[in-house]
Amino acid sequence: MTAQNEEKPDAGKTISEKTREAAEAVSETAKEHAQDLSRTVVSEAKDYAGQAKDAAAGEVKNVASALRTAASELRSGSPQERTFGQIADTLAGASDALRDKDLGEMVGAINDFARRNPMLFLGSAALIGLAATRFAKASGGSSYPRAETSGLQSGQSTYPPATTSSVLPTGSTSAPASTRTREGGAA
Repeated sequence: MTAQNEEKPDAGKTISEKTREAAEAVSETAKEHAQDLSRTVVSEAKDYAGQAKDAAAGEVKNVASALRTAASELRSGSPQERTFGQIADTLAGASDALRDKDLGEMVGAINDFARRNPMLFLGSAALIGLAATRFAKASGGSSYPRAETSGLQSGQSTYPPATTSSVLPTGSTSAPASTRTREGGAA
């Protein structure tokens, strides 16, 4: 019987021990795969963030260049020319700083700024959000039909006319209890 135990090392182990060892092996393999996947995702996210950072820096540099061009077309020495030039220089510096800084450094700097000046940070975030929304609306298509595309003449509306007054039996006029809004709902 000793010869058989030497041939099969698992022969003396119970089923629960074998199951535990198999589970540990599967767990270790799963951890390794998860770590590999995590490293891959982090690497790809950093690459994507770096590309976005470079694109943003390029856009800021383009705006600075456009401002320099506008400043050069203005009367030399005018307040507008000086202001545009200063803004262009500031934006060019910000573009270079954005391009040169590591993403982690920028996040840390933003966190520090937010902790030191929370109201200014929130106000700036709201202003940036408002500007981004306005830009998106200006560059995107409108969800309302336009007179040129819907066959309506200029000044016509696709909404039913709102009731502005009603005649009472006594002959006097007063506003109705509800009027229609542009969306068609009650005010």
